[in-house]
Amino acid sequence: MRKIKKEMDLLHGSLWDKILIFALPLAASSILQQLFNSADVAVVGQFAGSRALAAVGSNGAVINLLVNIFVGLSVGANVIIARYIGEKNVRKVQSAVHTAVLVAVISGLIIMLLGLAVTRPILTLMSTPEDIIDLAVVYLRIYFLGMPFMMLYNFGAAILRSRGDTKRPFVCLLISGIVNIILNLFFVVVCKLSVAGVGIATVVSNIISSCMVLYFLIHEESEIKLSLRKLRIDFRILKEIARIGLPAGLQGVVFSFSNICIQSALNSLGSDAVAGSAAALNFEYFVYFLLNAFTQACITFTSQNYGAGEYSRCKRVTQLCVLMGFVFSTALSLVFYLLGENVLRFYTTEPVVMEIGLLRMKYCLLMQFVSVFMDVFSGSLRGLGYSMIPALISLASSCGFRLLWVYAVFPKSRTFTTLVQSYPISWVIGSAGMVIAYFIVSRLLLRRNKNNG
Repeated sequence: MRKIKKEMDLLHGSLWDKILIFALPLAASSILQQLFNSADVAVVGQFAGSRALAAVGSNGAVINLLVNIFVGLSVGANVIIARYIGEKNVRKVQSAVHTAVLVAVISGLIIMLLGLAVTRPILTLMSTPEDIIDLAVVYLRIYFLGMPFMMLYNFGAAILRSRGDTKRPFVCLLISGIVNIILNLFFVVVCKLSVAGVGIATVVSNIISSCMVLYFLIHEESEIKLSLRKLRIDFRILKEIARIGLPAGLQGVVFSFSNICIQSALNSLGSDAVAGSAAALNFEYFVYFLLNAFTQACITFTSQNYGAGEYSRCKRVTQLCVLMGFVFSTALSLVFYLLGENVLRFYTTEPVVMEIGLLRMKYCLLMQFVSVFMDVFSGSLRGLGYSMIPALISLASSCGFRLLWVYAVFPKSRTFTTLVQSYPISWVIGSAGMVIAYFIVSRLLLRRNKNNG
């Protein structure tokens, strides 16, 4: 009975209720993870001033640039393990689980060392304002010390999700998130450590969440059970994980690189613009994580059903995930936008900073629903084993278009509004490309499966 509560049968029965049961805890988990950073931004904004707020809030693009390629590998692990579960291949599931956990530890160490080495050079290249660069360097270096634990959590949660379990990752982040907020207040308000304090709190929280997910895997009763003595890399399975995961990671890196270019342009507008954008960006993260939960549901459900040969069910999964992602993300965007200044006050009370935050909410938050089509159809393609196609579309729509905008359009009108308009336009272009690619690939697969049958 205990096992049934943790896992779902993704291959039989109705889909809409199982997708909701899968996606909503996952969305809550991702939002809690973002609350680590949001709590950092809120605490330093209220108790350490707008410079500290800008220093912490401007680091997201740098962090994502360095971690996304390895987070992509965790997506690959999710797809491959879910497919092996659908095929009922216990031996390969076990090999994939132990390969994924060891890769998590190794990748975390690589990111930590790389991050410590390149933090200041990257921030300098991004034209980070002189009045915040030292604070930003301190925060980033402490943040990167926690990378091995963050990677271990991400891969471990991906393994649990491959069996339809999103509840235990949520529990991990609920507990570590509460600890993070308490430590933020203690280190910043009591100890007066400013950005260093919120960095330390985030690292401690990552340690807690990773230890919890590791405990769950070690005490698991199904085929995804982890044994530390069996940790080794199966290079054939690693190749399969990389085939799906590296293009997914590349897509994340592409997004991050384009965002770094935009952040560099934003930095040229001054620390108030950086702070206002950072405050409003938190609400975009919340909406994105809600719609991304349906993308992850699409990946996992599609992978298992494709492995089991349930091709028509894969199509239904995609349709439901698009519909639910659209409805939920649109509703949350409207709530945040209508609350406007009331929610921005969690991060800042300075009028100029708040005005810039409201502008970003107008142009980006209200258009966030467009990216549902780009993300969910991308997830469906990955679940079907086609990971390079969405990566290439993202390369063109996000990186290519945004770079063109920053270097061709923005110099002619150097305003915050001009800069942020690049986001919704690139989402429209990317969504159109992803929908077209999905229908072409799904028709080819259907024709191939009919011929094989």
